Amino acid sequence: MKYILTILFVLMAITSWAETTIELWQFWTDPAIKPTIQNIIDDFEKANPDIKVNLTDLTWANGHEKIVLAFSSGTGPDVVELGSDWIAQFGANGHLADISKYISEDSASFQGWGMANYKNKIYGFPWILGTRVIFGNKDLLKQTQFGEDYIPISFDDLKNSSYKIQKISDNIYGWGSNTAEKHRLYKKYLPFFWTYGAQIFSDDGKYCVLPSLPAVEAMTYYKFLHDSCGYVANQRGIEDAFLDGKIGYIISGDWLLKRIELENRDINFFTTLFPGRKFPGKSFMGGEFLSINDASDNKDEALKLIRFITSPENQIKFCKANRSANPSSINAQEDEYFKSNVHLQTFIKQINLSKNPPVIPDWVYIENIIERAVEDVLFNDALPGESLREARSKIDKLRK
Repeated sequence: MKYILTILFVLMAITSWAETTIELWQFWTDPAIKPTIQNIIDDFEKANPDIKVNLTDLTWANGHEKIVLAFSSGTGPDVVELGSDWIAQFGANGHLADISKYISEDSASFQGWGMANYKNKIYGFPWILGTRVIFGNKDLLKQTQFGEDYIPISFDDLKNSSYKIQKISDNIYGWGSNTAEKHRLYKKYLPFFWTYGAQIFSDDGKYCVLPSLPAVEAMTYYKFLHDSCGYVANQRGIEDAFLDGKIGYIISGDWLLKRIELENRDINFFTTLFPGRKFPGKSFMGGEFLSINDASDNKDEALKLIRFITSPENQIKFCKANRSANPSSINAQEDEYFKSNVHLQTFIKQINLSKNPPVIPDWVYIENIIERAVEDVLFNDALPGESLREARSKIDKLRK
């Protein structure tokens, strides 16, 4: 009997010793989606009984600071969810593992790798991507000569129809224009900036070329919409007014589709790709990535967890729960859930016609400089060319 007990204790010790614990930090805390995240983790643990996952929730209010402190003190998690804007920052500081050699079998099946590529090394696996499209109010267009089936495909189309909607009545606006809202305003300007053909940096990345003629044209156009027919508010305020039938066009993300569905909004709307000089135009792209701590002792298990979470079936499960439009998995995009919804299709098409900001460690500071330049033009009557030249000077000083 003692012999049997001894054997049992040894087996239990071996089993306990063989179990690997993975620390995963992530931001999806909404009650609508958190159970799905937990379900995916539970399924992973069932499929991999030798691996346990400890899940820690972060908030957007202080999550970035918590990650910085954890990496700096050597207590960072094995796997961490990062916004695309943060990857270069943590990659440049040596905190993220280079997973380039592990993704060859996956690279063609997922989108978004460019946002994780810093100095030709891949520091994150694309999970859920995001872009913005044009939302339009059909009922307001019906009250103009354009008609409810009208879709603006050029900048002139957008400008002219916005102006006509503005003339319907005093409390109707053609365009939703953002206030000086941090991390929001520059994302509204850059689609025009890119569609006009402007660049932030030269092709070799050495020089800031912000104050170009196309950039000035884009700023002038955006200011015209703002001044002539803009309903000015923060993003939530713009979306509220649009859903109340007060605005003709706004730029928004797939979260607005979620609001319309969950709030049972009765609005006759359409979604369309970004207009341009030639249809379609460019939009802004970002995304959520899963990265591995370079100091982790469990990189193989961490990569296995990442592959499981980002598998097509789990991305579909996530997007259905969160009503998201842009899984990074190309195979997931072929699911009937996406193909049967015309609005989700708009987002999937737009993601292929979108650009992401430069993948550089200082981007979070550069975006603020660009945002301030847009603010000065919209709210302080600064000249577009002068404002952009001043922004370039600040960016040049930052990069020295």
